[in-house]
Amino acid sequence: MLKAGNIYKSYGNLEILKGVDLQVKEGEIVSIVGSSGAGKSTLLHILGTLDKPDKGRVWIDGTNVSTLKQKKLSEFRNKNIGFVFQFHHLLPEFTALENICMPAFIKGLSKKQAEAKAKELMEMLSIEDRATHKPGALSGGEQQRVSVARSLINNPKIVLADEPSGNLDTENSTALHTLFFELREKFNQTFIIVTHNEELAKISDRKIYMKDGKVFS
Repeated sequence: MLKAGNIYKSYGNLEILKGVDLQVKEGEIVSIVGSSGAGKSTLLHILGTLDKPDKGRVWIDGTNVSTLKQKKLSEFRNKNIGFVFQFHHLLPEFTALENICMPAFIKGLSKKQAEAKAKELMEMLSIEDRATHKPGALSGGEQQRVSVARSLINNPKIVLADEPSGNLDTENSTALHTLFFELREKFNQTFIIVTHNEELAKISDRKIYMKDGKVFS
């Protein structure tokens, strides 16, 4: 599903990634762990096409995304990659339902189609009664579930999560981790998760360590 080869990335004189190679199979849940500054989030952003490597290539479902021009890359990202972030990145002026629909609108779905899909996801995630609430009226766990629903609305082939349970309490963290596995069983989606949460890392199919910009299995 995903292959990264010889990935290098620097910011000024600071070398962040130093020749990273990574392969992830379809339907696999992989956790990336390591201390702060190891390069985990930088790698995730490159895998998700949000940033470009200085050197190296990334393939997703057979497509060499490193060669795509900006417009094609944006279209590919919208259709094939879902993102779940620690801080949710929900738009405060829009309701939960509207936030979830945003990627579908960008893809070109009609309002009726997008809302039908969003409501289906909200029901599956047990937040259907929060559809008209804005993010400020939602708990942290509810906001994260809205974020997960948004990441899934275009049926992406791969979901990338950056510290998804970092701001959640133990109960909500456990529920979110369970949810990832339920989603994998239901949709056979591939998950790559950057996390400091040892419980999540332990139950993943595979745990990858990062240290000083390099990957160790």
